[in-house]
Amino acid sequence: MSIQAVNPANGEVLQRYSEITDQHVGHVVARVARASAEWKKVPVATRAELLMGASKVLTESSDQYARLMALEMGKPLGEGIAEVRKCAWVCEYYAENARHFLEDEHIRTDANKSYVRYEPLGTILAIMPWNFPFWQVFRCAAPALAAGNTVVLKHASNVPGCALAIERVFREASFPRGVLRVLLMGSDRVGSVMGMDEISAVTFTGSTPAGRAVASQAGGYLKKTVLELGGSDPYLVLADADLELAASSCVKGRMLNGGQSCIAAKRLVVVESVRQAFEELLVEKMRDHIMGDPLSRGVTLGPLARFDLRDELHRQVEQSIESGARLLLGGAIPEGPGAFYPPTVLTGVSRGMPAYHEELFGPVACVIPVADEEHAIATANDSSFGLGAAVFSRDGERAEQIAAHHLRAGSCFVNDFVRSDPRLPFGGVKGSGYGRELGRIGIQEFVNVKTIFVGRA
Repeated sequence: MSIQAVNPANGEVLQRYSEITDQHVGHVVARVARASAEWKKVPVATRAELLMGASKVLTESSDQYARLMALEMGKPLGEGIAEVRKCAWVCEYYAENARHFLEDEHIRTDANKSYVRYEPLGTILAIMPWNFPFWQVFRCAAPALAAGNTVVLKHASNVPGCALAIERVFREASFPRGVLRVLLMGSDRVGSVMGMDEISAVTFTGSTPAGRAVASQAGGYLKKTVLELGGSDPYLVLADADLELAASSCVKGRMLNGGQSCIAAKRLVVVESVRQAFEELLVEKMRDHIMGDPLSRGVTLGPLARFDLRDELHRQVEQSIESGARLLLGGAIPEGPGAFYPPTVLTGVSRGMPAYHEELFGPVACVIPVADEEHAIATANDSSFGLGAAVFSRDGERAEQIAAHHLRAGSCFVNDFVRSDPRLPFGGVKGSGYGRELGRIGIQEFVNVKTIFVGRA
């Protein structure tokens, strides 16, 4: 069995990799578990120094890693470089803050002494997606390693080169051998890895159906899980919004990574009184994106990561139009090689359409007209997803109240587009999963929160 990396810009096979055998899987997991026993004894300050070293390796090789992402999944070079630099940032963040996040918490009780300790769980199985092939891994690996855990990485099968490059980053940064190892294998085999005694917990980023399967399997083994799943983020454009700011932010939020992001701006909920003016700005800014070879300078929209993903996106667009949505821009598969799909804008989107209910993973902006603010909030929450949301209004205080008290999502932004930040917890509710990555909470997801109670002698 082999795994192959295919360039989505032209369909050419980049390289074939041998899939790991079941016997070798056992050896790798056992090796990581043995490394875990020693790694947890390493002082937090030393782990921090090594994370700073990983940040340096990433920064010095950002062009190389960006090129690898462009080849394997179509990310434009500029976005790839930014992704690698964000990985360096998350390493630095936990290097600087891990000691504080993990220090004992003393609590006054009737004991002579009582406190909470945060100890590593052991070996974490990380099942990661292709859309941010470096960032998704580092945002779980940096806090996990900082806490004293080790990591077994099962990456997406279409980015095997990225997976192996990440393993090399930690090796070049002088981490002990075995603290992070890659398993090149298909998703159909990952369930057996979850069941291994050496695996203490599982973190998964991917689709909601896949997340349900992971949760079910891991639950059967009583393994702790963190799930960051799909999203169909609503962006509310209220009647008093700064339309230039709103349109620019919606396009940034929609087009980042070619729209292949769980926290992309997928449902633009626009009050009818400003809809036409907003749509004109939206179409103008979507049209500005330059589609082409992600290795070419100036290109801002590469191909989708796989041809089947492009075909599924086009099905959703066509079925939405058949159900009454209107096409304002794009919507046609271009001739020629590559899994390309143009910037596309739909309006008149409503209940019953794929563009309303399903996650559209690509450069398609969907405008949902509503009568007023009340209907905007109701429409925003009318979704099985709950990852991110945004509100645009010149009344910042009112927008903040809507974000804080009325929207059901893990991250709510006001007058800006939704994105992850190492300093803030990130995750969702409803069909978007549970648990949190990043921030203080992210490092404490995979620790044993141990209570120590010392009675009076």
